[in-house]
Amino acid sequence: MRITPKNLILHELIGLKVEVSNSTNKCMRGLRGVVVDETKNMLVVERAGVRKKIPKRGNVFLFKLGDVAALVKGDILAARPEDRIKKLMKMAR
Repeated sequence: MRITPKNLILHELIGLKVEVSNSTNKCMRGLRGVVVDETKNMLVVERAGVRKKIPKRGNVFLFKLGDVAALVKGDILAARPEDRIKKLMKMAR
């Protein structure tokens, strides 16, 4: 299944380009890179060999999907990746 803005949260985020478009922490705004790891509460983003841990809660992420971009509130992503996908798939039925 192709990743689109509508189904992004049902997919694996690792490997996607991301930018923090809004945050409760001013220092986080504008951070960008490629998602290299994901935990229940964090996205690990790498840029130029430097890895940054970014909390999901309190941030809004802009994911680049080729020519399209998708804004996602981090609070929606705040779950273990496998649990998030299972839960949302059940809700979609």
